[in-house]
Amino acid sequence: MSKFYAIITHDRPGATPTRMEKLKEHLAHVEAGLDRLAVAGPLRDAAGNFTGSLLIVKAESEAEARALLEQDPYYRADIWSDIEIHAFGAAAGEWVGGKTW
Repeated sequence: MSKFYAIITHDRPGATPTRMEKLKEHLAHVEAGLDRLAVAGPLRDAAGNFTGSLLIVKAESEAEARALLEQDPYYRADIWSDIEIHAFGAAAGEWVGGKTW
């Protein structure tokens, strides 16, 4: 049974030009895996500059979540300085229809 995993990445300094160069390939990758994504998008600082990415993915394990991420053109272009992957349990909010308790 699939679980949710939160993936948080942080861009390397100076990664924005590579991010923009690989954007079309990245978006094609995202579209191909929409059935595995609860939500995904870029992280930005107060000035609107890219600082990383946040994804909530459906996977059987953390290893599978990582394997999905490693297929992303951004991963292959090495734009991220670090990657965190955490099991995620949606407990409250619009996505879960209110609350789970």
